[in-house]
Amino acid sequence: MQTKTNDTTTARGREAEALAAQYLECYGARVIMRNFRIRGGEIDLICRDGKVLVFVEVRLRSRSDFGGAAASITASKQRRIILAAQHYLLGKAECDCRFDCILLDGLDIKRIEWIKNAFSADA
Repeated sequence: MQTKTNDTTTARGREAEALAAQYLECYGARVIMRNFRIRGGEIDLICRDGKVLVFVEVRLRSRSDFGGAAASITASKQRRIILAAQHYLLGKAECDCRFDCILLDGLDIKRIEWIKNAFSADA
């Protein structure tokens, strides 16, 4: 059984992802999948931005005690996202891809930061 804190965190995470999807769509991206999961990795949003396939990590931080939202996307987290993206791309036609981050310091669409090409699979 989940605790109330976990339920609240999960609900806030879902809200952040929905807000991020809305924000991206306002700027012309088309969300094609949410929460793609494999063993060892997950991608919050997969979008099309023109001809580019975009793997999006959404990070919500309501406090900055341990750094902001960007500081929480560690090299280990990036590797897990890249692994999930590689699995998603298996058997699909080759296309241009990038890894973006949507950073939220609260559930406010006016406080969203969109970092395009935040990291790469080549790093």
